[in-house]
Amino acid sequence: MTGKPLRILGVSAFYHDSAAALCIDGNVVAAAQEERFTRIKHDSDFPRSAIQYCLDEGGLTLDDLDYIAFYDKPFLKFERLLETYLAIAPRGFKSFSMAMPVWVKEKLFLKDTLLKDLGSLADGVKPDPKKLLFTEHHQSHAASAFYPSPFEDAVVLTADGVGEWATTSLSYGKGAALEILKEMHFPDSLGLLYSAFTYYTGFKVNSGEYKVMGLAPYGAPRFTDTILEHLIDLKPDGSFRMDMRYFDYCGGLTMTTPAFDKLFGGPPRRAEEKLDQRHMDLAASVQWVVEEAMLRLARSAAKETGSKNLCLAGGVALNCVANGKIHRDGCFENIWVQPAAGDAGGSLGAALAAHHWYLGRPRNVADNQDGMSGAYLGPSFPQSDIESRLAAEGAVFDVLEGDAMTSRVADALADGKAVGWFQGRMEFGPRALGGRSILGDPRSPEMQKTLNLKVKYRESFRPFAPSILAEDLGAWFDHDAESPYMLMVADVLPERCVEMTEEQKALFGIEKLNIPRSEIPAVTHVDYSARLQTVHKETNPRYHALISAFKDRTGCPVVVNTSFNVRGEPIVGTPEDAFRCFMGTELDVLAIGDCVLEKEKQNPALRRDYKDAFELD
Repeated sequence: MTGKPLRILGVSAFYHDSAAALCIDGNVVAAAQEERFTRIKHDSDFPRSAIQYCLDEGGLTLDDLDYIAFYDKPFLKFERLLETYLAIAPRGFKSFSMAMPVWVKEKLFLKDTLLKDLGSLADGVKPDPKKLLFTEHHQSHAASAFYPSPFEDAVVLTADGVGEWATTSLSYGKGAALEILKEMHFPDSLGLLYSAFTYYTGFKVNSGEYKVMGLAPYGAPRFTDTILEHLIDLKPDGSFRMDMRYFDYCGGLTMTTPAFDKLFGGPPRRAEEKLDQRHMDLAASVQWVVEEAMLRLARSAAKETGSKNLCLAGGVALNCVANGKIHRDGCFENIWVQPAAGDAGGSLGAALAAHHWYLGRPRNVADNQDGMSGAYLGPSFPQSDIESRLAAEGAVFDVLEGDAMTSRVADALADGKAVGWFQGRMEFGPRALGGRSILGDPRSPEMQKTLNLKVKYRESFRPFAPSILAEDLGAWFDHDAESPYMLMVADVLPERCVEMTEEQKALFGIEKLNIPRSEIPAVTHVDYSARLQTVHKETNPRYHALISAFKDRTGCPVVVNTSFNVRGEPIVGTPEDAFRCFMGTELDVLAIGDCVLEKEKQNPALRRDYKDAFELD
C-alpha cells in the first residue's frame, strides 16, 4: 500500500445513531448519520445510505477501501450482558429472554452480518474479511476526540452510558500514540445515572437528556445530598460507585426501581403529565452531580498527567454545561470537544484509530486548527440541483446570488421573521451549526417561545443557542475561547444583562421563562447563561456573512440558532426535506443555496400540518 492513499471507512451501527465516516491518509473526508437519509430519528440500522454517501464523496467504491473499521467489539459486549444476567439471576429473566434471541440471531455474528450488508452495496460481492477491523467502544470515542484535535498532546476523558464494559475512561495521547490509562466499568456509569433521571422525569432515554439539561436551570438542586448519600459514592478524584438497589438497567425493563421512586417521592412522571417544580429540582440536582463528577475527573487527570490540553468525547461530553464548568475551572488551559461526541462519532473514531493506532501511521497537527472542517462533513447540493428539486416540489423562489441572498435574509431576521437556513455541507453530530439551521432575532423577547411552540412544536422551556461572530465574542459573553461546535455554556456579560425585580426573582420554574434577562433574551437562559457557537469566516463564510449583515442592520452580532427540524424528526437532509418542514411550520422565509422562499408566495395547498402530531408540555 506504500505510495497510495490509505482509505479507511468507519462504521457505527446496530445500537443507536448509526453513522459512517471516511478518512483518507488520516484526513476526515466525509461523515454522516444514517437518520438524515432515512428520516428515522436515531436510526440504528446498518448505515447503508451514509456509507454510500461517504464513498461517493471520496470518489471510491467499496473495493477501493483498504480497511473498514467497526466502532466496538460485539463479543466483549455479549460477555458483559451474560455476566450481568448471571450475576443477578433469576431477576432479569424477562429482559434476558428478550435480548438473547436478537444477540444469537444477529449481533453475536456481527462480522458475517457486516460483510453481508457491505456486500449489498457492491452487487453482492462481500469485501475481503481481512479488511474488517474492530475497535473497542471507548477506544473509538478516545480516538474521535484526540486525533482531530488541534493538540500535539492531550488528556482524553470519555464518559457515556456503556460500551463493552467501560463507562468512563482516561487516556493520554501524544503524536500518533494514544493509550488508555484507566477505566471505570459497568454498571457504574455517569451516563446511565443521567439517563435514569431522564426516564424518571418523563423523557425518552438516549434522546431526552438534552431536555433534562435545559430544564435544570428552572430548578434548585435540593436533591443533591440525597443523590450523593444514596445513589452514587463520588470520590475526590472523580471515581464513583453506584448503589444498584435504586437502578433497574442491569436486567430490568426500566431504568429505576421502586426504591428510587420512594426516595424521590413518587413514581416516574408519565410523558403526558405536566412538569412541576419537583421535576425541575430533580433535573437541577442530577445536573449538579454530573458536573461535579466531570470536574473532579478533569482535575485529577490534569494533576496526574501534567498536560495542559483536554479532549472530551462520549455522550456525557455533549453536556455543554459541564464542559463550561471545566473550562471556567482552569485545570486545563485548552479544551476540545468532539462535535459528534456520541455513538455516531464512534464511526470516525474507529477509522482514525485504525489509521494511527492499528497501522501506526503518523499524525499531522495543524496550528490552532482542528481536523473536523467545522463539522461540515455531510452532503451538499449544487445550485442547479437545488433549483430543480424545489421546482419539482412546487416551490416558488427567487434566485439571489452572493450578497443579495444574505442581504435579503438579514432583512428578514431584523424584521423578526423566522428563517430556515440550508447552506453548504450538512453538519456531522447532533448540533446544527449554520448548515441546516433555523434562525431568528435574539433581541426579541418572544422569539424563544415562538420558535418552540410554532416552529419546532416542542416544550416551551427548551433553550436556544446564540451563534456569534467569533471576533465579537468578548463583547457579549464571559468566555475566552472558541466554541465552534456549540459545546460550551458561558454567562452573558453583566453589562448586557437586565436585572430582575424582586417580584420576578420570587417566581418559580417555568414562570421565569418570559422575563427578558439580557439584550438578547431569546438566547439567554434563566440563569443568564447561553450555549455558545462561535462562527468563523474560515469554516463557514456564508453564515459568517449573514450574521455580519445582521450586525450591520442591528448592531447585534448574534442570531438565534436551532436545528432545522421539528420535534421527533431528524435534522433536514435534502432540499425537499427543508421545503416540507418550511411548509409544515410557521417559518416565514427559507434560504437554500441562492434560492430564497417566502411563505406568503407559496401555494397554500402544499401546506402540511405538524401541529396535531404533538402534545406540548
